Amino acid sequence: MTMSADERIPMSSPSAAASPLHSLAWMAGALATSAAVVIGAVLAVVFAATVVVVGFIGSALFGLAAFAFRGRKVGKARDGDPSLIEARNVGGHSWVAYGWNERP
Repeated sequence: MTMSADERIPMSSPSAAASPLHSLAWMAGALATSAAVVIGAVLAVVFAATVVVVGFIGSALFGLAAFAFRGRKVGKARDGDPSLIEARNVGGHSWVAYGWNERP
């Protein structure tokens, strides 16, 4: 749909520039744009901080898991009490003892 020459109002015409609604709309648009930029910047900082906090919590959790799994490793028995025998769990409530028949 095209407009006729009578319907078009050029921006340089005195009637368009003198309209109070035109300048009010321009200022409202500028204000809305600046508010959107400020809100966007604040949200970007908040989400960046959230990512950093999640990273710290994840690394702390990973460190705690590493310590937990490190503590579960079974070490060799030290040469302490010779009267101790070795027993291993073979599943459920079943245990097998080694070395009990070699005791002095």
